[in-house]
Amino acid sequence: MITFSSTHLIYLIEAARWTLLLSVLAFIGGGIVGLALALGRVSQIRWLRWVSSAYIQIIQGTPLLVVLFLAYFGLSILGLDIPPIVAAGLSLTLYTSAFLGEIWRGCILSVPKTQWEASNCIGLNRLQQYRYVILPQAARIAIPPTVGFMVQIIKNTSITSIIGFVELARAGQIVNNSTFEPFITFVFVAIIYFAMCYPLSLASRHFERKLNVGK
Repeated sequence: MITFSSTHLIYLIEAARWTLLLSVLAFIGGGIVGLALALGRVSQIRWLRWVSSAYIQIIQGTPLLVVLFLAYFGLSILGLDIPPIVAAGLSLTLYTSAFLGEIWRGCILSVPKTQWEASNCIGLNRLQQYRYVILPQAARIAIPPTVGFMVQIIKNTSITSIIGFVELARAGQIVNNSTFEPFITFVFVAIIYFAMCYPLSLASRHFERKLNVGK
């Protein structure tokens, strides 16, 4: 019988690189869309606020697993043959954008109203207000919750194993099917997840203390 060995551990570590890659893709794509959503939610244009709010409520109200199935199987029904990594990246981008959009909206609204009034008094238009006054302050406030949310992105990549994408969780299943040693296999899977997520949790708490956010 095959037993768990260093070869299996190396395989898990290599699979963890795909977990990190997928997390980075989701964060970048979700961050771009999320910023647009955040700005849309605080826009003076009514229909833009409505569209942004509807998008966030629909995505947040839908389980990530369902979004993943719609991205992978739903697009296949339409005749689009997409690989698992594309479906995984798309679904996680949608998920990430909805939550980052709401997080960043709150950070924008937490900037004191006097900052808006002061920038308006010196003649800045709406775009200049965001660029030079509001977004720099909102970004400072947003660092801790954003870094903290990155932990959720990494952990949620495990759901993509259900469509065959070989990231860390899926690699653990493959190793377990080969060795029939679920305890030791998933202990190492948990350790690797912890090694990826714990530094981000520490960073989030560090930034929260340093920036005096939430006090």
